[in-house]
Amino acid sequence: MTQTQQSREERLAAKLRENLRRRKVQARAITVTGDSAPSSESGDKNDSENESGGLPKPAPES
Repeated sequence: MTQTQQSREERLAAKLRENLRRRKVQARAITVTGDSAPSSESGDKNDSENESGGLPKPAPES
């Protein structure tokens, strides 16, 4: 590996570590404050989509 490739990979690794730390802090803050996660503007998104972001299941017919 050349010196520039190594330094680029070191910079990328440092950015990844920084991002991971930031996300952990955010996750802890959300956990501490409870389930007061920011909601979408419409507020109805959870009604039309499940947690995985897919389509809702149709109601069972009886």
